[in-house]
Amino acid sequence: MSDRWRAVVSDTHLPWSTHVAPGPAFAASVRRWWIDDLALVDVECAPTSGSRGRSQIAATDGEFVALLFIRAGHEVIRTNGDTVRLAPGDAVVWDSTRTARFEVPGRLSKRSLLIPRAALAEVSGGAWATPGAVLERGRPAIALLTGYLDTLAGILPGLDPAAVVAARNATLELVLGVLRPAASGGVRDLPLRAAMERFIEQHLTSMAITPERIACEHGVSVRTVNRIFSTTGDTVGGVIRSRRLAHARDELTTGAEPISVIAHRWGFFDSSHFHRAFKASYGLSPRDYRAPRRSTTGR
Repeated sequence: MSDRWRAVVSDTHLPWSTHVAPGPAFAASVRRWWIDDLALVDVECAPTSGSRGRSQIAATDGEFVALLFIRAGHEVIRTNGDTVRLAPGDAVVWDSTRTARFEVPGRLSKRSLLIPRAALAEVSGGAWATPGAVLERGRPAIALLTGYLDTLAGILPGLDPAAVVAARNATLELVLGVLRPAASGGVRDLPLRAAMERFIEQHLTSMAITPERIACEHGVSVRTVNRIFSTTGDTVGGVIRSRRLAHARDELTTGAEPISVIAHRWGFFDSSHFHRAFKASYGLSPRDYRAPRRSTTGR
């Protein structure tokens, strides 16, 4: 049973080494929905434990940020040097690139939202809450996200591809609303950063965007531009590349144009460069990403 449970968890979440507590026959159920490249996973299980060490991290295809919501029962998570004890109504954010352990002492019902780091970077600029941090219970933004996910889980199988992409983008925006208060970077810089990102978005295909051009448009120095982006670990070039890849990803999933045409439209004039950049961000080649996805997986 331990081997089977390990396979189920690794197939529907990310690679984990798991252990089933001795005693009565172990019982669990898992259901997963794809929201384009985001995975929404519901689990109900008996007592169990697990860990993500270096070998599991190395076996993970891509990097992810995950939100975990406890619906019933309790779970203990150890990551980033901290121990977090979760009760019903609690939520926590964790980073797939960090080692982690979990313990489930009794029956548990939880929901996880797994987000590729590149997808979150499309809306957050790479900033999110500290891994392992418990999100403040009762915040309206969390209630909005959990209610939205409840609704989405019920209607997702019936959505057409374009609607799934729209649902995916709405999910990311709601996640950003949950994570932004704990994100790094100065609060005073947020409006200017938002204005700069709008400028980038509006001119992705119309001009060469540089820190110098952004500085001139917003009446600040190049040093200020670079500082505002670096507070979230970004560069101007990295944000531009992320936005162009995001638009290319949308067109791959909703349109039928040749991949080379889409790549060229979004500033990738070398097909091999586009292929490498896309796979580095989304874990799949553009061709594989365009292939139809399964909507649900139940166990």
